[in-house]
Amino acid sequence: MKVCIAEKPSVAKEIADVLGAKTRYDGYFEGNGYQVTWTFGHLCTLKEPHEYYPQWKPWTLSVLPMIPPRFGIKLIEDKGVKKQFDIIQTLMNKADSIINCGDAGQEGELIQRWVIQKTGSKCPVYRLWISSLTEEAIREGFQQLKPQEEFTRLYQAGLSRAIGDWLLGMNATRLYTLKYGQNRQLLSIGRVQTPTLALIVNRQKEIDNFVPQPYWELKTVYRHTTFSVAKGRFSSVEEGEQALQTVQGKTFEVTGILKKQGKESPPRLFDLTSLQVECNKKFSFSAEDTLKFIQSLYEKKVTTYPRVDTTFLSDDIYPKVPGILQALVSYKTLTEPLLSAKITKSKKVFDNSKVTDHHAIIPTSVPAQHLTENEQKVYDLVARRFIAAFYPDCSVSTTTVTGRVENVDFKTSGKQILKPGWRTVFNKETDKETENDEERVLPDFVKGESGPHEPALSEKWTQPPKPYTEAILLRAMETAGKLVEDETLRDALKENGIGRPSTRAAIIETLFKRNYIRKERKNLIPTATGIELIDTIQDELIKSAELTGIWENKLRRIEQGKYDAQTFLQELKEMVVQITHRVKTDTQQRSITVEDTAPQKEKKPRAPRASKRQQSPPSPKEQQPICPLCGQGAIIKGKSAYGCSHWKEGCTFRLPFDECGSISTTDELKKIIAQKYPTHDQSEQ
Repeated sequence: MKVCIAEKPSVAKEIADVLGAKTRYDGYFEGNGYQVTWTFGHLCTLKEPHEYYPQWKPWTLSVLPMIPPRFGIKLIEDKGVKKQFDIIQTLMNKADSIINCGDAGQEGELIQRWVIQKTGSKCPVYRLWISSLTEEAIREGFQQLKPQEEFTRLYQAGLSRAIGDWLLGMNATRLYTLKYGQNRQLLSIGRVQTPTLALIVNRQKEIDNFVPQPYWELKTVYRHTTFSVAKGRFSSVEEGEQALQTVQGKTFEVTGILKKQGKESPPRLFDLTSLQVECNKKFSFSAEDTLKFIQSLYEKKVTTYPRVDTTFLSDDIYPKVPGILQALVSYKTLTEPLLSAKITKSKKVFDNSKVTDHHAIIPTSVPAQHLTENEQKVYDLVARRFIAAFYPDCSVSTTTVTGRVENVDFKTSGKQILKPGWRTVFNKETDKETENDEERVLPDFVKGESGPHEPALSEKWTQPPKPYTEAILLRAMETAGKLVEDETLRDALKENGIGRPSTRAAIIETLFKRNYIRKERKNLIPTATGIELIDTIQDELIKSAELTGIWENKLRRIEQGKYDAQTFLQELKEMVVQITHRVKTDTQQRSITVEDTAPQKEKKPRAPRASKRQQSPPSPKEQQPICPLCGQGAIIKGKSAYGCSHWKEGCTFRLPFDECGSISTTDELKKIIAQKYPTHDQSEQ
């Protein structure tokens, strides 16, 4: 009898149906020479400290660091887990062969290997490796089963990751909790979670310490088109006013027109991170929610395996593309032009060298039915991105017009779409999101023409860095804190990213649960506990995203057979010993604030409660000053500066506390605003 073991009951059912194992027993299916059983994710885990040595059970500094001579695994203590494991063990000990049908990835390999090892079975083990749960994919997979030994490096990488997380997590958490925790406060330290928290904390410090600097922009309007001064911004108002005086009342002359035609390639297919980023931007989905939705779509057979870190397809997918396009019946008007001719095979889409375990996330040939509203949103992104990949490039014409008034040069740019190509696939809202000042059609200018213009000098202030959103944080984790837009450069930096695509969402959720961060609208803000924890950690080995990225790179090289797992673990053990020594010998008095508030995510607006009495309007003295920039919002007090209540609508007013001193009354605030913005009379309020 061949025993197949899947990672969850629903997947086991799909496999059993294809294999003809139709009879359901307690904990498995049987039929046609197969028994198909399942786990519930992790059935086994690494042993707890006290299961190695009893003296490791109490939390005391004297026993740290805890480094077992040999790591062992145990069954998770749960009645349901124990019952299912007993069934699996009985089946495997009688089996002729075992087929590991676990999730086709590093963690999936580890989960199933531990269970198979724990059963003590000695029969041959084979591996099912598939990228979707369609009947066709399962049948193909069973025709191409591979010996378990071919995946040993994958298992070693997963095991090294688990042991590394245990070594650092168990030791550092106890170490920092005992040394710096207050009133039984638990300080959780993790190999990936701590550098991720450090990214958020460091960004918040950059924002808090940012000192805005004024600058001035000179622009002029000629033939209803805005031109900016070519030299850029002015650092002093005197310099700007001098340029303004030079051009006022003088004639504007067009000095040059440069037109360039170019092409824009379709956006890349999705990997998990880019899908999470897109869903956060478009729908405000958390990384965890997006993973949940795309995992559900995978289990419903309508999309391929989601936990991937490549945006390319392997060559063997090319013959299947027409069938997938034909199955996208809801997108018939978009797929018909593609199916009427030969499908383009581009190196930007198909590249075996960029595909390792799995290809990019794409739809399958199974019709998408019975999806929830949010699943449909995610599916639509995946489907349109797939269709767009086979459309022609978008042809554009970019025009740069230069002009001069006296000795002051100006310029403006515009872009015109000549042939939309792949842009046809996306809704008009998509184009609006990518619009900027350059993406506009300019009037027809002629070199040498001239005429009157309307110049204006405006004061602007430099802006602080933006807080992390989940979308920006995921990109930062992917590239170890280096934020880059260029996709080729980002691919190179991925090798040193922190965490894996499948675990980054869980890391962010852990930071919420530990009350180290909170969400303000879409922004991720560190709590006082999170900030003080990072400040307390003096060891860069724990909190540096770049150094953690180097560890991740070594794990990837273990998987590729380019780095020795034992060397990696020995380096980790030495690092834990060093960290323990440094913290134990730290003589500085440090403590960490415990916040009473529970970790919060974005709050949904609540309907206002009915009031028995109408509140009287505030007296004039109580009214907050009106914003001098937008003229609509009220001035409100923030953590480090006064700002405008209409900041969500785009108002950039900011008055740092260190620029206005101590303010005790609203009237004082009005006077300071009136001094700094004399064109706005606050006395009218």
